[in-house]
Amino acid sequence: MNRLFIILTILSACSSKNFKELSKTQMKDWLCDYGDHSESITVPHTPKIEPLIVNNQWQGKLNYLKTIKINDPKNGKTWLHFEGVMNDSKVFVNQKLVTRHLGGYLPFSVDITPHITKGENLIRLEVLNTDNPIIPPGKSLETLDFNFYGGIYRDAWLIRKNDIYISNPFIENSKDAGWLIHFDSANESMAYGKIRIQLRNDSDKKSNLGVEAKLTNGEDSYLFTKKLDLNASSSTLISIPLEIPYPKLWSVTAPTLYNLSIKVTEDGRLLDQVESRIGVRTIKLHEDGFLLNGEKMFIRGTNRHQEYPYVGYAISDNANYRDALKIKNAGFDFVRLSHYPQDESFLDACDELGLLVMNAIPGWQFYEEGEFVQNSYQDIRDMVRRDRNHPSVVFWETSLNESGMTEEYMTDANTILKEELPFEDTYSAGWIDHPSYDLFIPARQHSGPPHYWNYYKDGNRNIFIAEYGDWEYYAHNAGFNQTAYSDLSEAARNSRQLRKHGEIRLLQQALNFQEAANSNRNGVSTIGHANWLMFDYNRGYANDLEASGISDIFRIPKFAYYFYKSQRPANELIAHPIVENGPMIKIASHWTEHSPTEVTVYSNCDKVELYLNDSLIERASPKINQMSDNLISPPFRFNIDYFIPGQLIAKGYINDVFVESDTVTTPEKATAISISVDYESNFYQEDDDLIFIYANIVDLSGTTLPGDSSEVTFKLQSKGTLIGNNPVKAEAGIATILFRGDPSQLEVEASAEGLISNLYME
Repeated sequence: MNRLFIILTILSACSSKNFKELSKTQMKDWLCDYGDHSESITVPHTPKIEPLIVNNQWQGKLNYLKTIKINDPKNGKTWLHFEGVMNDSKVFVNQKLVTRHLGGYLPFSVDITPHITKGENLIRLEVLNTDNPIIPPGKSLETLDFNFYGGIYRDAWLIRKNDIYISNPFIENSKDAGWLIHFDSANESMAYGKIRIQLRNDSDKKSNLGVEAKLTNGEDSYLFTKKLDLNASSSTLISIPLEIPYPKLWSVTAPTLYNLSIKVTEDGRLLDQVESRIGVRTIKLHEDGFLLNGEKMFIRGTNRHQEYPYVGYAISDNANYRDALKIKNAGFDFVRLSHYPQDESFLDACDELGLLVMNAIPGWQFYEEGEFVQNSYQDIRDMVRRDRNHPSVVFWETSLNESGMTEEYMTDANTILKEELPFEDTYSAGWIDHPSYDLFIPARQHSGPPHYWNYYKDGNRNIFIAEYGDWEYYAHNAGFNQTAYSDLSEAARNSRQLRKHGEIRLLQQALNFQEAANSNRNGVSTIGHANWLMFDYNRGYANDLEASGISDIFRIPKFAYYFYKSQRPANELIAHPIVENGPMIKIASHWTEHSPTEVTVYSNCDKVELYLNDSLIERASPKINQMSDNLISPPFRFNIDYFIPGQLIAKGYINDVFVESDTVTTPEKATAISISVDYESNFYQEDDDLIFIYANIVDLSGTTLPGDSSEVTFKLQSKGTLIGNNPVKAEAGIATILFRGDPSQLEVEASAEGLISNLYME
């Protein structure tokens, strides 16, 4: 085999992510050896481009190869850092095994300083993603309710440090390593907290050090300093008090972040530096509910799997950011990470956009004593050490989802959490009603109709409905054995609906979510809820997509998306330039001859007028009944005697003032293709992004034909790669393909027989 090793010269560089270090270089280019062939690849990487519906997912062994050039190996420290490798990894340096890491959802670091020499050094990762019952989630892929995909699927880094540095919690495997910031109290007048930093001196001399922590937010700047002596070959843990007058508090409506810079110096010489962004906020679980900065809020949330079609987990940082933005724009202020820790860039986006997060260790319907338990405990430690400084993370799901955990496991898991984060506002969450958990998070279907969890009351614990809207409508509380009870699915009843299933079934899905969301708000102890779920996804045990997402796997909204969007009050404004807020209105109809003549309109307005071909049908208030009486904004319903082709116009009013409108036009003959791209933002500096390209089949007026399934061919005119079926059949009038490359240079053509082609140029 011709091994074309990639040469990487060590440069002083910064990460594209929010957390930065003095010398951190991204390792993108590798050689991947599959055993029968090898190829040059770019990280994030998946070993196989899968079909849209994944039936026989790739599992096996890979070898990743790279050479790095080290000019002065005796000077300082050299680390490798991997954000996510699935799921059994052995790291070799110059043919010597240096470490083995078990687990695919959390990072690991390797100190390779003792193993490198001057010049070129060979790095090899041997990676397995085969079933392994000792690695959480533990369950075999063919019986799992989600998929785990192989490869180095998150970013990889080469880090160079001086001999005096801020320690690494994944190398030290210590809760004290690294840095930790926490605010014990904060209000609009003053915030009090501290920052804890562990310093290590691996040199052969004592050093007189200066440490400064600087907080800035664009307007204000605060500098906190400390001086200390650090003996040779030793470490120390320091604590610096923080006082911030008139802080700008982080919240879901005003997610203000401070830039934090920690510098370590000796005689004015910079030895180490880390940069991050932090938020100043307080949280509290109170018998009356959840308090953010002292104010009670009912948490409106969703669940998310990190999967993309075709490439699985190997998605760009910007793709993660766009998912977070879609969740926020859908009217949510909370996301539960199901059922594993997700990419750091996704959490960065939650910090940026104002999304509360329930972090979760890997687990689903599996428990086994022995090594599995010990590895799960390590997952808790690593999850906390990675994510403890994110203001968005408010709950820690130290629970193996829907798994029969022992008393000892639950007690130990929460003891570990409190050891890692010994603060009053460290809140654990578990799906079993056990006193060791601060928050009880059952799924709605874990109880029974008609009241489910509405009358749950425990003086020591709040309740949060962690999943609702799917399973109780799919199998009518048949239990957890989804394969055995699959025949109970009723097409007109359940919430698993693809966009191609049509308006009636999509409206039923939205109604299911509405009914459950309305019912959940009756709960006497319920502090919030998270629907199941935001995006459709693949499962290891199933031969179809799990389609209860309010957007499909291509991130195209269904009607239910707009129901949730309407639940953000019109006066709840978000202090972020790209988050959608304010008055909204959406007609949940395509207005074709197959459309229901009872027209549903989702809006957060007081009154809505509906017009058909400029004739007023009705000026109405929201429809309030037993399925909507607890909602922030119940839907509007309009009855039209019979279908007349043309145009529906909905006009929304607040306090009798017109604020927003929506228009739906009956589609005519398919004429052309209209191309759009999913490129709402470019939060990270990436020229290797992963974005969706949409080709809408439209008539002369630009209206999409919701029943069209034309076969569309995409042709790239610029650099990059198209991923997915090509040609591809449109679903409900939209054909989708993935593009990997620089979206700022994108040029792509879409064509179909009998339709006018379209060329998209950025």
